[in-house]
Amino acid sequence: MERKTIVAPMTPNGVSAVAAIRVSGPQVRLVVKALFGEKAEAGLKSHMAKLGTAKWPSDVPNGCRAGATIDSLLYLYFEGTNSYTGEDVLELYPHGNPLIVRDLLQACRMVDGVRLAEPGEYTRRAFLNGKMDLTQAESVADVIHSANRSELENAHRLLSGALSKKVQTLTALVKDISARLELDVDFAEEEADPDYAGWETRFDGIRQSVQDILNSFRGKAEVGRLPLVVLYGAPNAGKSSLVNALLGEDRILVSDIAGTTRDFVEVRLFLDGGEIRLVDTAGLAEQAADALDALSMEKSRQILAEADMKILLVDSSNEQLTINNEQLLMNGTAPDLILHTKADLAACHCERSEAIEAVSNCSLAISSKTGAGLAELKSALNSRLFKNRENSEDLWITSEREKSCLEEALAGIDRVLAQLRSNPAVELLAFEMQVVRRALQSITGEISSEDVLQSIFAGFCIGK
Repeated sequence: MERKTIVAPMTPNGVSAVAAIRVSGPQVRLVVKALFGEKAEAGLKSHMAKLGTAKWPSDVPNGCRAGATIDSLLYLYFEGTNSYTGEDVLELYPHGNPLIVRDLLQACRMVDGVRLAEPGEYTRRAFLNGKMDLTQAESVADVIHSANRSELENAHRLLSGALSKKVQTLTALVKDISARLELDVDFAEEEADPDYAGWETRFDGIRQSVQDILNSFRGKAEVGRLPLVVLYGAPNAGKSSLVNALLGEDRILVSDIAGTTRDFVEVRLFLDGGEIRLVDTAGLAEQAADALDALSMEKSRQILAEADMKILLVDSSNEQLTINNEQLLMNGTAPDLILHTKADLAACHCERSEAIEAVSNCSLAISSKTGAGLAELKSALNSRLFKNRENSEDLWITSEREKSCLEEALAGIDRVLAQLRSNPAVELLAFEMQVVRRALQSITGEISSEDVLQSIFAGFCIGK
């Protein structure tokens, strides 16, 4: 592995209260000396935070003078194996001004042997230095990008080594059998045919364990898809006002003029269980006012067809709009939840809502103006879209690479079982067991290639 020292920001670009920069490699102490002086380097203690003033070293670019202040900041030093990467690591926490971050990166790179990190290079070094195996390394990206709590909990289980332990247990069993078979191959001419009675049962157990892990696979497209919630109803029913109230900001134009929303508008809303896509649609009326209105309503119906949850809004202050919504229901657009809006203006027209209540056993009265009912609405959305999993100890895999390795191992086991049932040659059994063993070892990275590592870590962000 290259022994260059790498540096990169750990926080996204932009203004913030605090930013974070990570330096990893053999030149870390020289970086501390260049930024904070010889006394700071001499006084370094692992895992101890210190406050210091970072200054430009010699040969400063951009017309700055050597010794000029870059920023006063907190820094942390992690020695050797007691760090994320398994190397000496320095973490800098300057003020979150992009100019300061850029200057610190440039000052670090002025130290001989320091360069910018590549995507995923910190985690790659952690893997190569034995701080984690390949399944754990892949799960780091899942931890960062999980869109709901269920995914996040699963990613943390993978990162803690739950899958690694399962695979390692299987690998140990396969290694033991493989060693026995290879020994039989070595002494095939000196002994009678080996007795494989009972081995089929052992292989059936291994096969089932591999199949169970493989059955848990969930593709990233499936896992990463955000639930889609669509608001619909008659014009002026309060859909856009509700979106703004849920977001806590005026994201969508609101007007008393019916038909203000012409196209569906999608926003992201964070609930306790995770993030959802919330769509505000153009009002649906019994008849379109013009060709543009007809097109808007058609788009609304199209997005409704894709919804994971359809929410009908009924203006409880307007009798005629309530009637219009009843007509919409009778046309077949059945909701999962009914919201009686503008509850601060009038009581719901219960006598007018019998047809509405008949198609849904769940309804709420809300007011976007006062906030009444919004907490209950969020709770209803959360419980519907992010159901608690019955067994929190279960886990699933999302890596196509891991899936491919498991499929290869499974195919090898099937070939072994087929041979055991037909007077097998020990050489063939030994060969197939080597295939199974290598496939399982590839999952955790006990066996890996440069191409595989490049493919995995190229998808990481810089700084991780």
